[in-house]
Amino acid sequence: MDETPSKPMKVKLNKAVCDGFGTCGVHAPELFDIDEWGYASLKGDGTVPAGQEGQARRAIIDCPVHAIVEEN
Repeated sequence: MDETPSKPMKVKLNKAVCDGFGTCGVHAPELFDIDEWGYASLKGDGTVPAGQEGQARRAIIDCPVHAIVEEN
């Protein structure tokens, strides 16, 4: 049986859509920096560290303006 390693989860942030709620930084502080106004920026290239996929998905789900998506 050939076991191909799975590709790590990756997220994308549309900064033009972000309204500064900051919930992504609460759920996934390893992925998002939040500035003094609540606006998010990605740490790194959006690759989700192993074991933190749940936090990343929660950040996606809880973003009120849908500024975060999972890349395929």
